Amino acid sequence: MGVDKARLDWNGVCAIDRLVALSHELGIGKVLTAGADHGLPAVLDAAPGAGPCGGILAAAERLRGEGFARALILAVDAPTVAASDIRPLLEAGEPGAAYEGLPLPMVIDLAAVPATMQAQWPLKRLVQTADLAVLPCSEEIRLRLRGANTPQERLRLLADLGPSG
Repeated sequence: MGVDKARLDWNGVCAIDRLVALSHELGIGKVLTAGADHGLPAVLDAAPGAGPCGGILAAAERLRGEGFARALILAVDAPTVAASDIRPLLEAGEPGAAYEGLPLPMVIDLAAVPATMQAQWPLKRLVQTADLAVLPCSEEIRLRLRGANTPQERLRLLADLGPSG
């Protein structure tokens, strides 16, 4: 969409702040961003511009170094995701889970991040190689999880969010 999606306004709250609030609602205390700090602890992509797996690699390394064992990975272009959408992923057993056809959001045990993983991998390959559970996903949830990659998708999500969302 030609703008920093993390800073897009979603009914008075920018996308990154919505995701931080969601993380805290879910009991997640450590929030990292990949590529830019946005006022939060950040990691640099292992290979900038190569895709989201570069950020996941960098975050996994840092989180392991800080003693964490599991990570919730969210997409900044899907800031209308709800806690009820994420809980099934958090409740999934080892090594983690993602939704069918949607590699993000995902929950992954950091030990399951493949040693052979490369920054340019497609997310789907990470889900398969890490042997994450793939959960079914209703169409209602799918629309929120896919996020907004076009102005039209953003308008639809804003309408669904409503004025108080």
